[in-house]
Amino acid sequence: MDEAAGFQDVPPTTLADLLGRSQVMDTGIRPLWATVPRVAGPAFTVRCPPGDNLMLHAAIHRAPAGSVIVVEAGDVDYAVAGGNVCAVALRRGIAAFVVDGVIRDLGEIRAMRFPVFARGVIPVPGAKAVAAPLNIPVTCGGVRVNAGDVVVADEEGVVVAPRERGARLLADARARLAQEAAQSLDAWEAAHRERIDRILDAQGHQD
Repeated sequence: MDEAAGFQDVPPTTLADLLGRSQVMDTGIRPLWATVPRVAGPAFTVRCPPGDNLMLHAAIHRAPAGSVIVVEAGDVDYAVAGGNVCAVALRRGIAAFVVDGVIRDLGEIRAMRFPVFARGVIPVPGAKAVAAPLNIPVTCGGVRVNAGDVVVADEEGVVVAPRERGARLLADARARLAQEAAQSLDAWEAAHRERIDRILDAQGHQD
């Protein structure tokens, strides 16, 4: 948990540069209210079949404080969570929901400022009938997520850092951020212009 907390100061853009496209969720997984603060925490994974949300409702009572609950929902026709579920999650210290699916009661969730990243909103609730294992690998926004992977999300997007790479990735991210902070805009502009001109020249471009 402490290592995951270290990612709180790392933007998803920096992680995307280091990890590549495969670890970045698609643009359909987005914050549902503005301006959602950046969240970072270990994934607690949930898979729900179409039309059912039982296991997400179970997960809010089982996920450790600081977790990001990551949900592979079976459809976008039924909400997997609403205001009361998010209120309990918030009270229990859950950092956020990241849902490949939809929720409801957005006004309540926005008012309590609980971070939710999902595909949208629908007022129809799912059933609570199908029990399934928790913390198994899921796919969310096109990214394979394992329990304990570090999830970092804000208005720029959602990135998943594989658990086994966490310490090295955090060190690399901090080094990159320090390097960027030390570079003036003038220096960046000069290096950028040189790089772009070199690419254009190599392709025979003429102004």
